[in-house]
Amino acid sequence: MTEKIQRCCEVCGNLSFDDGGDGFFYCTRCGSQAVDIMDTGVDDDDLFNVDGGMYSTSQRRQYCQVSQPVPISQVRLSQHLETLKTFDDYDERNGDDGVGPAVPSDFGSSQISLTYTDYYSEIRLRYVMGLQAMIQMQCKTLVEKFNVSPLIVGLAGPIWLRLLAHENVLSDEWADNVIHESESQTQGETELSQPTGSQKTEPHNLIGKRAVTIWHKSLRNLIPLPCSLAISFLVCHVAREAILPTDILKWTLEGKLPYFAAFLEIEKQLGPPSRSCPISTSRMFRPIRTVTLQKLESLAASIARKIGLELPSVNFHAIAARYLKHLSLPVEKILPQACQVYEWSMPPELYLSDNDSRLPSRVCVMSILIVTMRILYDLNGGKWELISSCSNNLVSAVENGAGECGFSCNARGAVTEEDSASRDSDPHDSTSVLSKKSNYDASKLLKILEEKYNELSDTYDFSKDLQSYLLYCKNVVFAGLEPAYDDHEEERIIEDFWDFYQSHKADKASEDGKTDSHTGNHFHHSGSRHGSNSTTKENENFRDDGYKCKMSRDDGDSNAALRQLKADMNENRFVYISPRKNVKKKDGYIRYARKKEGAYLYAVHADYYILLRSCAKVAQVDVRTMHVGVLAFEKRLEMLEKRIDFCLCKRLPDDFCEFCRD
Repeated sequence: MTEKIQRCCEVCGNLSFDDGGDGFFYCTRCGSQAVDIMDTGVDDDDLFNVDGGMYSTSQRRQYCQVSQPVPISQVRLSQHLETLKTFDDYDERNGDDGVGPAVPSDFGSSQISLTYTDYYSEIRLRYVMGLQAMIQMQCKTLVEKFNVSPLIVGLAGPIWLRLLAHENVLSDEWADNVIHESESQTQGETELSQPTGSQKTEPHNLIGKRAVTIWHKSLRNLIPLPCSLAISFLVCHVAREAILPTDILKWTLEGKLPYFAAFLEIEKQLGPPSRSCPISTSRMFRPIRTVTLQKLESLAASIARKIGLELPSVNFHAIAARYLKHLSLPVEKILPQACQVYEWSMPPELYLSDNDSRLPSRVCVMSILIVTMRILYDLNGGKWELISSCSNNLVSAVENGAGECGFSCNARGAVTEEDSASRDSDPHDSTSVLSKKSNYDASKLLKILEEKYNELSDTYDFSKDLQSYLLYCKNVVFAGLEPAYDDHEEERIIEDFWDFYQSHKADKASEDGKTDSHTGNHFHHSGSRHGSNSTTKENENFRDDGYKCKMSRDDGDSNAALRQLKADMNENRFVYISPRKNVKKKDGYIRYARKKEGAYLYAVHADYYILLRSCAKVAQVDVRTMHVGVLAFEKRLEMLEKRIDFCLCKRLPDDFCEFCRD
């Protein structure tokens, strides 16, 4: 006989269950089995001992649990909650948008528990993918905005993957090794820190420190954020591009190269961090400080050494041409000679080095240019004093070489007059003309360097005006920072202040224009009244005194320029050397040395110092560092010359044949 039980089905809500004959009861509508009701009736042959007692021989039925009927409304609610829980678990596994649970917490937690593997896998994957996205953005910017060869995009991928393989951060043992290392670094007894709040569910080491923080610090030590800039510079170097560390750092500080504000774009690509990575994107990918020029170059060389990449030397031709154009010097005259010096010497300083204490490679490039210009223009002392004392006379003498009279400087710098007849009778007339031409070229070179020195200051784009600076602060310095709530009153005040600044700036510009025009008109009228008298007096002075008035004015200017130059040299610990007298060897190359008196003192001539400081400003190094680089390169050239002389003067042994001896 079939027995029926009145009980609510948890699946369909039906209230009738039938005995299936196998000890279980099934729903009459959907056929689902009741899991909490079972027929336990036994026969006489099925007796067995349970806890020392015997069942009765009489057949009886016993229910494991008899539940009260559940209302249908409560059944429907439990089914709905189970469905929501299923969807929540699915969203958690597939990366939900982080909005939170869809049901109140009173009904139970809808989030699955995270394991040790979930935490370190998510942190490691997010850091690696974010840094890779930063490198990709930097390479894309270099190609699109700075006309770098697209070859760097293909080079960056293999270098990045080989660096990951070398650092071994993707291995299965990485997380455990980092935790063990953090525990072994603690010495003595330490007080265990107790996790609080949401950190209780996170993994910790034996000392109580968060494993999440330990893994993040390990990743930043193994592959720091400046590695992205180093890889970008490294691929430009391998592609033979004339990109220097100074360019990378300048574009980074100006915000043109994605680095300081790159975390915003990274979060757009990767999405917000999940529960298994409780570290914000700004904390993970926003640099605290910038990297130095020397550190950037050494870091690039260190990456190349780790992955076994053989690097070429810097592209000397492209970088030297760029430096000469920046100095406004004749490239077609200087660059071919500098390339010959480079190909003959091949200094090892032109290769990138992972030694932070070594001179940068750009210093060696500029040293070759300095030595080449000193040889071409004979800058061995005395040229600058000649220009400052009688520059106008020297220029007219060279330009009017076929005229009636010319001017030359003696050893003391005094101007003497010589006529064309004495020059024609001079047997060494061609030599003197060449010497004057050389002096004229040197004077032009030094004048260009003096004029360009004040213009060579490297300024950033955001320092042009206030509007550019405020926009730079918004997009780079304070990127991602927004008010906690919309404050319309604050926005209105900011707009009022900005309008006031713009109107005040326009009024000030108009006042300056009126002042300049008034001053110009006053000068014009006064000049028209007194112009004839001043011209007459000037002509009388010129006729009466000859060149005395002009030379006295030049002497005053030259003394002031000399005092200013000495003061500038003294600030950089350089000592001024006066021009040489009675030079016996006119084509000799002077090698300077440094003397140590507490601190190093550098004694040089004025023309060399003017050349040195301008080149150092272009290369963005200290003047003394530039001088040390020049001394090191001159020492290498001297060593090569001695070796060549030794090999050429080497006497062959007597046992050679007559053909070899000849």
